[in-house]
Amino acid sequence: MNWQRVKALAKKEFIQIFRDPRSLALAIAIPMLLLVLFGYALTLDIDKVPLAIWNQDKSQISCNFIRNFSGSKYFRVIGYCGGYSELQKLIDTNKALLAMVIPKDFSKFIRSNQPAPVQLLVDGSDSSTATIAMGYADAVVMQYNVRFITESFLKLGITMPAAIDARPRIWFNPDLKSRNFIIPGLVAVITMIIAALLTSLTVARDWERGTMEQLISTPVKPGELILGKFIPYFAIGFFDLLIAVATAQFVYNVPIRGSLLLLFILSSLFLAGALTQGMLISIVAKNQLIASQLAIITTFLPGFLLSGFVYAISSMPKAVQIITYFVPARYFITILRGICLKGVGLKVLWVEILFLFLFAFVVIMQANLRFKKKVT
Repeated sequence: MNWQRVKALAKKEFIQIFRDPRSLALAIAIPMLLLVLFGYALTLDIDKVPLAIWNQDKSQISCNFIRNFSGSKYFRVIGYCGGYSELQKLIDTNKALLAMVIPKDFSKFIRSNQPAPVQLLVDGSDSSTATIAMGYADAVVMQYNVRFITESFLKLGITMPAAIDARPRIWFNPDLKSRNFIIPGLVAVITMIIAALLTSLTVARDWERGTMEQLISTPVKPGELILGKFIPYFAIGFFDLLIAVATAQFVYNVPIRGSLLLLFILSSLFLAGALTQGMLISIVAKNQLIASQLAIITTFLPGFLLSGFVYAISSMPKAVQIITYFVPARYFITILRGICLKGVGLKVLWVEILFLFLFAFVVIMQANLRFKKKVT
């Protein structure tokens, strides 16, 4: 390895990057844009569920029952209807996600200590949201039942029988904010996409412009050429990573409970692998359009769908779970969430670190083997 040649190639690549300020601006602006869009738009928190009510009983008891929903932060009563046709119209027009029908004998059942039926109509077109909304409704009804039973016992002068008192304590994300779960994964996905896109055009651009033939005629070795092109984009990618981590902590208030130094060291390892993967794509494709498309297909889709970023890997089919082992973003997301939320270190994350190292080693070796100093 001749470091003078590597330095000259890196300098040449830096000059080429700064001569195209639009590409440089996009390399910095795209991560910020993705962080803002995904950070604020992509959320798994569901509150203020629009609720329509048809109260046929219209008694004080039914009004007290409804008050449990209207007073909850998880529901927003959008209106009171007079029949099923009105409820159906609100659900069909997406104005209501949930509709509740209270029968006319509701208070009669309550006074006679019989189970009082209440009908819930749920828009199941979005199954995940519907499931969460039904869970909220069940929780409100359960709280009402517990309070009603307690008051009934007190009125009769009977001591409430002993019951199990479960006191859950939530670790790592006590407020259960989905943003704390999503943002670290988003940093990994953005790093993967931007890194691969940055370097996927480098070698292909030289082939298309004819400058590769000039480089081939020089004494520069394949490894020196790859390293010379790698260094400038690593600097840009690391700057993007700094922006992403700073945004996560200071804008979205995602905690970093572990070692910040370990976070950046392991991020550099992942960044090196992602950059070299993009360079490998560029070496194989030799065409900027094909290289950019391959970079998107091999980074965005697996990183978004198969890394555990949004969808739990454990709930995927077994065949798909096996495929996820070949997605490097999976391991980096686990590392980021472990360091940021749990504050764990090498003792816990050594398996994921090993796979990241293996990923970086394989793509670097493949890039060196695939690049040939000859015109084909």
